Amino acid sequence: MDGVLADTSVWIDLFNDTKTKEADLLHSLIQEDYPVYICSIILQEILQGFNNDKEYRIAKDILLSYQFLETKPLEFAIGAAELYRTLKKKGITIRKSNDCLIGYHAIFYNIPVLHRDRDFTAMAKYSNLKIVNLSERKSFM
Repeated sequence: MDGVLADTSVWIDLFNDTKTKEADLLHSLIQEDYPVYICSIILQEILQGFNNDKEYRIAKDILLSYQFLETKPLEFAIGAAELYRTLKKKGITIRKSNDCLIGYHAIFYNIPVLHRDRDFTAMAKYSNLKIVNLSERKSFM
């Protein structure tokens, strides 16, 4: 499957107009109509951060216009737990269990994660997770 799964922190940077390499790349990919995916966990994490109702509605409308990765709740919960356990056995503790769910989505659908969170880098080192290498954009396109 072509495309990228953009993690919550990258979307938040984009919405807040925070200049990061990851947010700049996400903006470029959107402008180029490159497939950008989202999953329900990322949607929840982003939307729960909005205090202003109008901004919440605008963000929700924007995010719902992107392609969603279907979640298979039982299978994904088990897959994320197994990913967490595998990493724990290697001495890696993932700080937020939602990151394992997001990572498992990307593994299941075989698409890289665009992120700025060190936990995804650790996941990629010890699993089949692919992450976007900002210095090698052609590697995922």
